[in-house]
Amino acid sequence: MERNRFSEFLIEKGLFITAIFSIIIILLIVSFILIEGLPAFEDYGFFRFLFGMTWAPNDGDFGVFAMIIGSIYVTMLSLLMAVPLSLLCAIFMAEVAPNNVRRILKPVIETLSGIPSVVYGFFGLIVLVPLIRTYFGGTGFSMFTAAIILTIMVLPTIITISQDSLRAVPQEYREASFGLGATNWQTIRHIIFPAALPGIITAIILGMGRAIGETLAVIMIAGNVVQIPGSIFDPVRTLTANIALEMGYATGLHYNALFGTAIVLFLIIMILLLIANYIQHKYKVDVGGGYL
Repeated sequence: MERNRFSEFLIEKGLFITAIFSIIIILLIVSFILIEGLPAFEDYGFFRFLFGMTWAPNDGDFGVFAMIIGSIYVTMLSLLMAVPLSLLCAIFMAEVAPNNVRRILKPVIETLSGIPSVVYGFFGLIVLVPLIRTYFGGTGFSMFTAAIILTIMVLPTIITISQDSLRAVPQEYREASFGLGATNWQTIRHIIFPAALPGIITAIILGMGRAIGETLAVIMIAGNVVQIPGSIFDPVRTLTANIALEMGYATGLHYNALFGTAIVLFLIIMILLLIANYIQHKYKVDVGGGYL
């Protein structure tokens, strides 16, 4: 008995230390970014940095507003395509597909998440860019091309977590719905999907984080032009791409400005997460209690 209590004590303290260590690492990373990036805000001005339209380090201009818009546009366009596809696939795998089909589809979809970003970027460069150029004009390096690749990249995350959320809904809900005469689709639409909605929103949040944080694939196919796109076929530069492209040779204020870009990216992610969590809390469904 004493031995079991001692083992539980060690496990509890070990988990606590691991959690604290993770928090410390996050705080150290955030502190480092703030220390390196704040000089850019002090010398150049925070609002001038945030809303400036020109990024020209050689001329002393460090406005990131066009890249903020580019990052948000690419992320939202990719989610606009990825979320419906992911949810339909998750519903099919969780509630419709036979077990043998599910056993094949699940590992195939999970394999997509293990493909390196450079492979996705190379595929977009060799296949998608020429197709976009041929059928839609322009150079092919565009926000739309980047969004297609990001859609493919975030599909496994959203599908897997959404499927797990749907499967986690108690079987009693299904049986009660069928007992009242509901069809399979009516049960999915009015019972299963609402009950799994908090987990589905979490999946979308994680997919959004993957999309807005992606760098290498976007660098290869987005065009990397600092501008506010007039259409989805215009080239853009994202915040992550800007950091990766210029960090290797940046010095002085330019170096600090790139860390300032990281701070802006961090703030954007925090804002998007707060909005998503608010939506998750507002529309959280309690099937037993009965509100949607």
